[in-house]
Amino acid sequence: MLLDTASLYFRAYFGVPDTVRAPDGTPVNAVRGLLDFIARLVQDHRPQALAACMDADWRPQWRVELIPSYKAHRVAEEIPDGPDVEETPDTLGPQVPVIEQVLDAIGLARLGAEGYEADDVIGTLATRAAGPVDVVTGDRDLFQLIDDERGVRVLYPVKGVGSLDAYDGAALRARYGVDGAGYADLAVLRGDPSDGLPGVRGIGEKTAAKLLAQYGHLAGIRAAAADPVSRLTPAQRTKFKEAAAYLDVAPTVVRVARDIPLPEADLTLPRTPRDPELLEELAERWGLGGSLRRLLEALAG
Repeated sequence: MLLDTASLYFRAYFGVPDTVRAPDGTPVNAVRGLLDFIARLVQDHRPQALAACMDADWRPQWRVELIPSYKAHRVAEEIPDGPDVEETPDTLGPQVPVIEQVLDAIGLARLGAEGYEADDVIGTLATRAAGPVDVVTGDRDLFQLIDDERGVRVLYPVKGVGSLDAYDGAALRARYGVDGAGYADLAVLRGDPSDGLPGVRGIGEKTAAKLLAQYGHLAGIRAAAADPVSRLTPAQRTKFKEAAAYLDVAPTVVRVARDIPLPEADLTLPRTPRDPELLEELAERWGLGGSLRRLLEALAG
């Protein structure tokens, strides 16, 4: 089980009231919401291994060089020699180090890679895995990893962190008309304003799926756009011609990396906390109460 950790604690933050606070009054809704979510995942799905995948760089420079607008509207502060600071709610940012400390004290593997996003960590671990993989994320970009032959599916939160939709190949085709391998091409064509990806003007999700069904993949569509006797309309040819520069680089930006270097880590679920004394201190300081207890009970079980 691979967790898109930032996606999940963002959902926890907005799904759990900020009246959930530590003894000193500091909001801990994201911390407790994430712990409850992981407890439920462990309880319901019983994974043999689990990794909390992190953004070591939420906006990698190599992606920005290809598409400068990539996540640009979410930059709170530019750092010349390091990762830019992402704009986050004032009461969420301070909770992230607490989340990291608690996960480490419990002994849950936490993985990131310099210059890469959590998506790339997940893509690499999913590609390396010998057995079935559940990717837990609220980011549709990771639908591209779905692979029935290898048993890779996505568990997608549909309301807060309380319920999940399971996407395998059949569910993905029913919803979007493509399989996992085709989803990245669909995402390139459709674009994503939340990531600063413009897409091809006038090509929405349904049209993109229809074109992919007809021509197989993005390269096939572009070849058809350059072929004067293909079935594409003159307006569609114009749209693809205008988007040529974007389409040259967007696949590299949108596709999840699958072969990045990762540190060695034991992904086995711990039965007992790695550092019980530190965990007790953190629990008392931040008032983690029943959320931490439920996770520890799920792990022990």
